[in-house]
Amino acid sequence: MSVRIDTVYQRVLGIINKEQRGFVTPQEFNLFANQAQLDIFEQYFYDINQFGRLHGNDTEYSDMLNILNEKINLFESTEKLEYVDNVFKHPNDLYRLGTVIYNNVTTKLILDPILGPKTPQTTTEFIEVERINKNEFLYINSSPLTKPKDIRPIFTADTKGIKVYGDSTIIDNVSLNYIKYPAKVEWKYQMVFGEALYNTTDSIDFELHGSEETDLVIKILALSGMAIKDGDVANAANTEDAKNVQQEKQ
Repeated sequence: MSVRIDTVYQRVLGIINKEQRGFVTPQEFNLFANQAQLDIFEQYFYDINQFGRLHGNDTEYSDMLNILNEKINLFESTEKLEYVDNVFKHPNDLYRLGTVIYNNVTTKLILDPILGPKTPQTTTEFIEVERINKNEFLYINSSPLTKPKDIRPIFTADTKGIKVYGDSTIIDNVSLNYIKYPAKVEWKYQMVFGEALYNTTDSIDFELHGSEETDLVIKILALSGMAIKDGDVANAANTEDAKNVQQEKQ
C-alpha cells in the first residue's frame, strides 16, 4: 500500500492554514514532497545498519529489521542489462546493486537412440556472479584455479557500469536484482475558475510504505515552514519528527 499524494497535500495545507500562515504553491509542495520521500527512503539503510547490530525480538510484527526490510522490499527490481560501450549499463533508477545473474546458455549434441543422428539440446543455468574489486582482477585472472569461467563468472562495477568475465568477457544474458530509487512524485492540478483542482490522472503517488504517511506530512511541514518563514510550523514539525525518531530507536 503506497501513500496518496493528494492525501498528504491536503493534510499539509490544512495544517499550514494558508489564510493565516502563508501559502505553499503546488510546485513548492512537489519539491518538498520529493525531498521528504528521499530522506525517509535513505534513512532505511542507516537504520538497517544500526538495528542489525542489536538483538531483535521474537514478535513477528514489531521486529525493526523485519519492518525495515518490508519497506525496502517495495523498491526491489530486476532488469536485463544492456551492453553498451564495453559495459553493462546501470538501470536509470539504480540506488544500490544487488545480485548480478548470468544466464549461462549451453548447447550439447545428444545422440538420439532411435533416429541415430545427434540433435542439439539447449540448457540455461542461472548463475550468481561474484563481485570483485578492480585491483583484484589481474591476480584472480592470472591463476588457473581462480580464473573466471562461464560457470564461475566474476564482475567489477564502477560509475560507467558493470563488466562481467567468464571464459571471455561476457556481453549478453546478464540481469541485475537491485534497489531502485523511489519514483519522482508530483501533485498535478488543473485550473478551474481560478482554482487549482487535483488531477488524479496525471499525479504520481509516493512509493513509500503506507505507514510513512505521517512522517511525510511532518517532514514536508518542516520544509514548508521554512519556505513561508513561519518558525512555529517548522519548529513544531521538527520536534514531532525528532520524537518519532526517538520512539523508533528505543
